[in-house]
Amino acid sequence: MLVSLPDALVRLARQDAVLVQVAATEGSVPREVGAWMLVWPDGLAGTVGGGQLELQAIAQARALLVQAPPPGHEMVHRYPLGPSLGQCCGGVVHLRFQRVGAAHAGALAERLMPARAPLALFGGGHVGHALVQVLAPLPFDITWIDSRDGIFPEGVAPHVRCEHSDPVQAAVADLAPGSRVLVMSFSHAEDLDIVAACLRRQRERGDLAFIGLIGSKTKWATFRHRLADRGYTQAELAQVTCPIGLPGITGKQPQVIAVAVAAQLLQLP
Repeated sequence: MLVSLPDALVRLARQDAVLVQVAATEGSVPREVGAWMLVWPDGLAGTVGGGQLELQAIAQARALLVQAPPPGHEMVHRYPLGPSLGQCCGGVVHLRFQRVGAAHAGALAERLMPARAPLALFGGGHVGHALVQVLAPLPFDITWIDSRDGIFPEGVAPHVRCEHSDPVQAAVADLAPGSRVLVMSFSHAEDLDIVAACLRRQRERGDLAFIGLIGSKTKWATFRHRLADRGYTQAELAQVTCPIGLPGITGKQPQVIAVAVAAQLLQLP
C-alpha cells in the first residue's frame, strides 16, 4: 500500500519504518540525491526510482525491520545499475537505510517535505479548478484568489489557501516574493486590472518570478495597447507571458490547459 508523506508520518508515530534515501549517485540514475522512500512490512511512501533497484531496496529494508536494530541505526548499500540488477541505466546508486520511529517524525517532516514555490492563481473557473487539481501534488504553495463568493470547493489540499478579494487586484500587493502569478479570472476587465497590478509591483519591487495570462494572441494585443495607455513600457509588457502553457499542446479542455501550464511552470528556474 502506497501512502502520502503526511499519512506516512502519522503511521510512523505508531510503527517503526526504514527510511531509504539516495545518498550518492554516479552516472545515469533514475532519481536524484535526497530522493526517499519509507518502508513498512506492508506499506510504502515515496520512491527511489522504481524497477529492480526499488524492489531490492524494499526487500533490504524489510529484512532490516525483521533484524530489529535500534532506531537510528543506518547503513549504506551500493547498487550498480547494470545487467546484474536487470537495469540498463549504467550508473551507480548509493542508498542509505535508517530505521526510524516516532521520535524521528518531526525531523523527517522538515527533512522530506519538498520546498514549495509560491504561486498565485487568480480565477476560480473551470481552468482554475483543473489547475489546482494538477498542481496539488507538485512543489507549489498556492494562493487561490477570486472576487466572487462561494466559488471555492471544500476540501482543498493543505498547501492551497483560498482568498476572497474585492477588488481582486488588491491581492497582488500581498503576494509572497518570488510568486509565479497566473491570471484567469471570469472577466477580461479583472484580468487587465490584475496584470496592471502585477506590472506595478514589478516596477516597484521586481520580485514576481512569472506573470502568465490566459488567452489568445489577440487578447494580449488588446491588453498591450491598454496597458501602454496606462504608461507601461514595452520592456515592462515583455514580462507578461500570454498565451500560457507549453507550446505544442493545443487542446482547449480545462484539464489539457492545466497540464500544459503546469509543465510550463516546472520549466521555470
